[in-house]
Amino acid sequence: MTEVTLGQLSGHALIQSHLKSLTAQPGVYRMLDAEGRVLYVGKARNLKARVSNYARPTGHSARIQRMIHATHAMMFLTTRTETEALLLEQNLIKQLKPYFNVLLRDDKSFPNILVSKEHPFPQIKKHRGAKKEKGDYYGPFASAGAVNRTLNQLQKVFLLRNCSDAMFSSRTRPCLLYQIKRCAAPCVGYVDEAEYGALVADAERFLQGRSTQVQAKLAQEMAAASEALEFERAAALRDRIKALTQVQQVQGINPRGVTEADVVALHMEGGQACVQVFFIRANQSWGNRDFYPKTGSGAEEAEVLEAFLGQFYADKAPPRLILLSHPIEDADLMTELLSDRAGRKVEIAVPQRGEKAELVENAARNARESLGRRMSESAAQSKLLEGLAEAFDLDAPPRRIEVYDNSHIQGTNAVGGMIVAGPEGFVKGQYRKFNIKGTDLTPGDDFGMMKEVLTRRFARLLKEDPDREGEAWPDLLLIDGGAGQVSAVAGIMAEMGVEDIAMIGVAKGIDRDAGKEEFHRPGKRPFALPHNSPVLYFVQRLRDEAHRWAIGAHRAKRAKSVGATPLDEVPGIGAARKRALLQHFGSAKAVSRAGLEDLKAVDGISETIAQTVYDFFHAQG
Repeated sequence: MTEVTLGQLSGHALIQSHLKSLTAQPGVYRMLDAEGRVLYVGKARNLKARVSNYARPTGHSARIQRMIHATHAMMFLTTRTETEALLLEQNLIKQLKPYFNVLLRDDKSFPNILVSKEHPFPQIKKHRGAKKEKGDYYGPFASAGAVNRTLNQLQKVFLLRNCSDAMFSSRTRPCLLYQIKRCAAPCVGYVDEAEYGALVADAERFLQGRSTQVQAKLAQEMAAASEALEFERAAALRDRIKALTQVQQVQGINPRGVTEADVVALHMEGGQACVQVFFIRANQSWGNRDFYPKTGSGAEEAEVLEAFLGQFYADKAPPRLILLSHPIEDADLMTELLSDRAGRKVEIAVPQRGEKAELVENAARNARESLGRRMSESAAQSKLLEGLAEAFDLDAPPRRIEVYDNSHIQGTNAVGGMIVAGPEGFVKGQYRKFNIKGTDLTPGDDFGMMKEVLTRRFARLLKEDPDREGEAWPDLLLIDGGAGQVSAVAGIMAEMGVEDIAMIGVAKGIDRDAGKEEFHRPGKRPFALPHNSPVLYFVQRLRDEAHRWAIGAHRAKRAKSVGATPLDEVPGIGAARKRALLQHFGSAKAVSRAGLEDLKAVDGISETIAQTVYDFFHAQG
């Protein structure tokens, strides 16, 4: 790697000065500003040829011209192959997030359907994350909702269980799912292993796109049952065929000539971009999702789409076919990179006619409509933020609002919640929960809880970004409370040396009716907004969202603590062994008093584990 900064050179002159030392090898280059921040990361098949393009004083787009003008240093790294350069470029973009690069901001994983094979009667369920569990995985699905809908339909048709193995083993009579014809009740022996295995095989045929075979098989079985005068069985098979038909109807897009593909369409307007991705698997549509990448301050379609593909498939297995709405700059390199990641051939195509072109056109229409809705919502949000700034005498519309709330029951299971909102609405990926740790707090001490939350939040901010250059610093705090709460928060912030962030307390009026809120600011008299003010509704939504978030965190913590027992502290005792011990002895106290031989008599508890449990409780005493 080389870095050269030559005196006061910048822009075209600086770039020109590097050309003498560059080779024709493939590699990656970085452009840096006067403070050493990375402006742009790019790849090149030929470093010298690519960089020489930037040395020309004319012929650049406004975006590239701004980037060149801001460049005060460059860094270079050569690679053995062009594909290595592409991979390195993607890794550096993800790590450094340069201003002029296209950035994909949504990196959530996608759910799959798992047919688990770790039990004689396989379970069908939703799965997200690493594929460590033994079984067959089908996906990806665009959302949890898409998976849940499919699972619901599969239960109607194939009657597979979705209960856990522990629940399965503990049942003595069928559950409600059997009563409503969603499960074959293998837990109580209503079907044997072979019969249930046939249901699993049918479900997997459907998930593999062979639904016509399944339908034909069910029709033959129904006819045979009818001929044998097994009318109840024939009626059940008829209901399953009907459910299967409904599944096929609600899927909407079911391309005949495309077995497996991701359809990726881009629409750009007003400096913003929307990429719509449809997942086609087993000739079925498994949902779609839209993404809004940062466009690198004005990149063209080809660059946006190529950057999206590289970042989107960084941690996801690409399908065999990727259909695009626009050609990308280096399709051959991207094809090679994605094929390496998948361990098989991946094809990238921009179809011009036929069914594939129709799929792309449909995705492009969705992208256009989604971006239109987002731009409309952004405009409305901008007006609300401007109104908020005017109502509360802020210097400018806030870019980041943080709203805080606490939740507890008489001080127990106390949790603090923080939500974030800005020009794009609620930023749910930035929400935070704070488990209240203070041991010296009086139960129900809201002031003490708020002090702990804000101290932890801003101590971390001061440590991670003391110069306040990042986007994580808020410019407005909303606190659920009146003058006392605001005064306390102002004191906390002053102690930490952070006194220039505006804060507002939102308090209910005398009769505590929504719509009669009073607003409090440090050192100023409280005031109210008109009952029909859009800004008032906006603040109410912010406060209610913070309350919902804090309540949810508190309930989750309380539910966890309700199920806690001393057995949770015993090494080697997980959920299954804990359940076995509690079922055998009736309570954790009875387990703690049990003798060694009694512990050994519990199903699933080995001599070693029994000794561990016995020693744990007797050592305690």
